[in-house]
Amino acid sequence: MQRHRMHAVALSRDIRPGQPHRNINTVDATILPSFDAGRSGYNGAMILIRHGQSEFNLHFSATKVDPGIRDPKLTPLGHQQAEDAAATLASAPITRIIASPYTRALQTAAPFARRFGLPIAISPLVRERYKFVCDIGSPLSALNDTWPEQDFGDLEEHWWPAETESEAATRGRAADFHIEMAARPDHAETLVVTHWAFILAMTGQTLNNGEWIVVEPNARFDASAA
Repeated sequence: MQRHRMHAVALSRDIRPGQPHRNINTVDATILPSFDAGRSGYNGAMILIRHGQSEFNLHFSATKVDPGIRDPKLTPLGHQQAEDAAATLASAPITRIIASPYTRALQTAAPFARRFGLPIAISPLVRERYKFVCDIGSPLSALNDTWPEQDFGDLEEHWWPAETESEAATRGRAADFHIEMAARPDHAETLVVTHWAFILAMTGQTLNNGEWIVVEPNARFDASAA
């Protein structure tokens, strides 16, 4: 399979207002307005989706000032983006859902879990780059209270970094995830609910809220060239 060529892009957060979803195929970089598993634009690879619009996104896009919201929830638009994306991807062969532990990712994953009848596997590896107040997560104890039916596995009580994460560290996480997923036989049936900077580090592409990208995991991914 042809590999998507990666390029260096600064990991400075690009926050935009919510936009209609689209599907970006990394083989030829075409943008598909809707999902059809039978069309040639879909290569049966892993799907990364950026969470829906959060309270942080709403305020920051208007003011460019960090509103200081810890672990923000989705806005009504963000919930609608998640529902619309789940409906559009209903024909995808998804058998596994992975989400970061941030509330905005868990809320985005919820419609997919309901539609496909699947549990949500939690992975801090796919979290956002820690840079803004919104990237302060909720402790495991609080997550358990809010999501009592969710299995958080071996997630630590404080699972987010204590200080700003470097671009190199974010790309290193992306490389680790490429390697981990490339070794799994079900990667082509996996949906990953994640964040702007992690998707950029994985693919070199920037996505708006509620958009997704199709990725073939690469066990030889070079984090320094991302």
